[in-house]
Amino acid sequence: MLSLPSVDILSAAEHRSPGALLRARHTRGADVLYLDRGRVALGIRETTGGLRHQLGLVEGPAWLDAAFALRARSCSLDMVAQGPVQLRRVALASFEAGVQRLPPLLRGLVDDLAQAYCTQTDLALSRLLQDAEARCAQWLLQHAQATPEGGGLQVRLGERKRLIAAQLGIAPETFSRVLRQLREQGLIAGKGNLLQLPQPGALQLLLGA
Repeated sequence: MLSLPSVDILSAAEHRSPGALLRARHTRGADVLYLDRGRVALGIRETTGGLRHQLGLVEGPAWLDAAFALRARSCSLDMVAQGPVQLRRVALASFEAGVQRLPPLLRGLVDDLAQAYCTQTDLALSRLLQDAEARCAQWLLQHAQATPEGGGLQVRLGERKRLIAAQLGIAPETFSRVLRQLREQGLIAGKGNLLQLPQPGALQLLLGA
């Protein structure tokens, strides 16, 4: 969204370890984060620290929370290091002063882009929180095949769960948890990579939940 700020307002480089929380949801820091290198996952964390829902992945060099700072609002996403990362900070006052020095037309464009990013993020989060179970149910039904004996449906998980979760736009931990919940409800059965769907009609009902 914005280019790298002049070096005189950058903090010294910080090195953070994999799994480090760089910015928490519903917080507004006194600085803005710039990722020099590494990858950062965006989403909603579990209480245990891992991401429950993953919304995106940012690879440096890139701003992390500039859009939220531009809109003077708290961050909507948890930002977690995926591997070692190097980042820098820009004091919020210096960041805002730099934006104000932009030509009016460019400043308006940047503000519009920030507003669009925040709006889309809020919408995606709302959908993500509401329909993880529905997404999994839809995927199971789409990949269901008749059992060899007939009279039933089954799904073979031909890919790793993390790859299936990526297709659904959710974290692997979320996919595993939803499968466990569906199993407890009697909507799926079986072990390993072969799942039976004893109540496909009940799965279908989840799509409209």
